Amino acid sequence: MGGLESISWNFPGGRLRAPCLIYFDGVALNTKLLALCLTVLLLSGCASPVALAPSQSASAAPSVDFLGQTQLPAGTKILYEESLIIGSGDNWVGRVMLDVGKDSRAAYSFFLEQYPQQGWTLLTAIRGKTSLLVFTKQDRSATVEMSEGNLLSSTLVTLTVTPKNATVTAPKKP
Repeated sequence: MGGLESISWNFPGGRLRAPCLIYFDGVALNTKLLALCLTVLLLSGCASPVALAPSQSASAAPSVDFLGQTQLPAGTKILYEESLIIGSGDNWVGRVMLDVGKDSRAAYSFFLEQYPQQGWTLLTAIRGKTSLLVFTKQDRSATVEMSEGNLLSSTLVTLTVTPKNATVTAPKKP
């Protein structure tokens, strides 16, 4: 076929031969060249790990002042890149993403047992593949959403703390 390599498929009714090309937006690409390029890209991505700045480290432990008296399960890692925190100390509000490791039952039990001991009142508790706990304390609400990991991934927790009686107004249409 004009010097191009071809692929053959055997079928009960005969044999089908096709050139070894892939068409992408009307441009023919040689599959061997494409496979070579993809392999080089994949290997080069594995060869150079990216270092995070200390302030973005997923394994850094939270300081006492950072989240006030908010306690977290032992071994918890804060995922700073995915968190949004306004304020600090006992008056912080926002969303903190947490990696609590593989033991989702222990993490669920921690929040369920420890938060009421810290003055939080449990409003709702739902246990499942995605678990949900809702607490209130004075003028604040806390929502703990826990997504269980699998054999290869950890359990992730979204801890959201908001003012309890915040006035919410609908945006006006332009």
